[in-house]
Amino acid sequence: MTSALGPGGRDRDAEGRARSARPRDGLGRPLPYGAEGVARQPEGVTRTPARTLAEAQALLDAGRPFHAHEVFEDAWKSGPERERGLWQGLAQLAVGLTHAARGNARGGARLLRRGAGAVAEWSAAGPGRERPYGIGVAELVEWARGLAARVEGGEVPVDAAAAAPTLAPRTARGDG
Repeated sequence: MTSALGPGGRDRDAEGRARSARPRDGLGRPLPYGAEGVARQPEGVTRTPARTLAEAQALLDAGRPFHAHEVFEDAWKSGPERERGLWQGLAQLAVGLTHAARGNARGGARLLRRGAGAVAEWSAAGPGRERPYGIGVAELVEWARGLAARVEGGEVPVDAAAAAPTLAPRTARGDG
């Protein structure tokens, strides 16, 4: 994708859509042009749910929740409509962790609670949704609400890698 600075100095792609060409750090914060940044996740990638979870988990474990959010965003945009709420909720959890790691207690707690609510609501909507793709929904909701409370209590910034959730128990991921 080629980008050029358009009117107002904003990065634009060939179709004129806003695209930030600025390098970013591991938490997705923009760095000055020319700085060494962390590689961005490619946009618009269609993955299987298992691959989505594996890639997102690896990014979360590496302390890169902003990048995990981009993987979840691809899943909600390319996956079945009936799963949209699940993937959106997971993306909100990743963004909440991102904000908490950046030191934004208010935004981090709000997004962690919103994501927990979305995932819990999606899971409660029908049979077979308690452990979609091996995701420990109850455990994930508990993690998010607990981290939100810690963040609201002043525990910011958090270490994104140390605070990262486990999306699916080891046995569900096939490595235990």
